[in-house]
Amino acid sequence: MAEPGSEALRPDLAVIARQVPAGVRVLDIGCGDGALMAVLRDTKQIDARGIEIDGALVERCVARGLSVVQGDADRDLAFYPDGAFDVAILSQTLQTAARPDRMLAELLRVGRRAFVSFPNFAYWRMRWALLSRGRMPVTRHLPVTWYETENIHHMTVRDFEELARDLGIELENRWFFTREREIGPAGANWRAEYALFEVRR
Repeated sequence: MAEPGSEALRPDLAVIARQVPAGVRVLDIGCGDGALMAVLRDTKQIDARGIEIDGALVERCVARGLSVVQGDADRDLAFYPDGAFDVAILSQTLQTAARPDRMLAELLRVGRRAFVSFPNFAYWRMRWALLSRGRMPVTRHLPVTWYETENIHHMTVRDFEELARDLGIELENRWFFTREREIGPAGANWRAEYALFEVRR
């Protein structure tokens, strides 16, 4: 059953809104305009804090009464103490990190468990665009050209699973999405446009 207000969220964020238990402490890293934080606060009485690099988005969050600071997750997660949050969320941000492995480790240092979503660069439409046109694709979830994008690490579902294994991270749950709807796990490495994992140490 959907949380009230979660219908307007992107599908991966709606899943997170359903999965996060009431009353916990949450850190949303790369929180954007704070849509997920607002739903968690309003429906589950969650103490949600956010980090966002874009100053304009921070202002929008603050205007909504959300506790968000402007910061760069590559540097600023180091200032949070171990286990400061019950849940850490990293939504569509891991691929922009200078070192995704270090960011993932930091995520699970400050949070007891985490939700991580990212675009799947092995999605079949991306593969076809490279094969047929020989150019980096522009899609709904990757809407800018290669020279404008903030994405600096192009990972796949399998890459993330292998990284988690290398870091000793447990993959508790996983969800896959294509065209704004959830799909099953079969063939997800080529069928999914983006993925969401729930992880813990």
